[in-house]
Amino acid sequence: MIKKILNNILTVILLAVSFATGFLWQEKDFKANPPEDKWTVVIDPGHGGIDPGKVGTNDVVEKDINLQIALKLQKTLEENGVSVVLTRTTDVGLYSEADDNKKSADMKARCEIIAQVLPDAVISIHQNSFTDNSVCGAQVFYYNGSKKGEALGSYIQKRLVEIEGMNPRNAKANNEYYMLTKTTSPTVIVECGFLSNEKEAQLLCDEAYQQTLTEAICAGTIDFLNGND
Repeated sequence: MIKKILNNILTVILLAVSFATGFLWQEKDFKANPPEDKWTVVIDPGHGGIDPGKVGTNDVVEKDINLQIALKLQKTLEENGVSVVLTRTTDVGLYSEADDNKKSADMKARCEIIAQVLPDAVISIHQNSFTDNSVCGAQVFYYNGSKKGEALGSYIQKRLVEIEGMNPRNAKANNEYYMLTKTTSPTVIVECGFLSNEKEAQLLCDEAYQQTLTEAICAGTIDFLNGND
């Protein structure tokens, strides 16, 4: 009973913070129904180590935001009975100093982790950037040849656009991202927002907004795992 009351208080606090930031994910009706042996999801925080990824208008680097959101997503998924494996948990790249092409070694190592785990879903967290700094909003990418990847991407995208103020987008097929083409498990790239957009770059640094994104990604993932229509 006490735990339930504390959880309710935490929910009220999170909702209040979300209203304060001007963003609120409206639907929180997802409920996990994992099998007895649990689902497993690999979360891949993009970049790390010598690879910063994109740099925001506020000088924030993508690799840091990716990891912050990934760790929040791990916690939220685990609270819903999902087993989680992260490709990295600190600011490191998955390469050795002896590797001539550290980027290539890093990407191969991430895919090797996925191949060993054989998860039910893979979520790679990234941030976007564009020459037109007015462009903003989250978008999910999936491999065009994967029906399950498309389903996972569509479920997550649907939940993301429920966030108040989020640009309405559809999940998009992509046959160029290395991780999408080199994994057999349902895999998506979640571009959480544009660091080239001044307002969104600030939002992506905000922990309350990161949590809002996390809950939407978690809900979409569970929709997929549950096989919801």
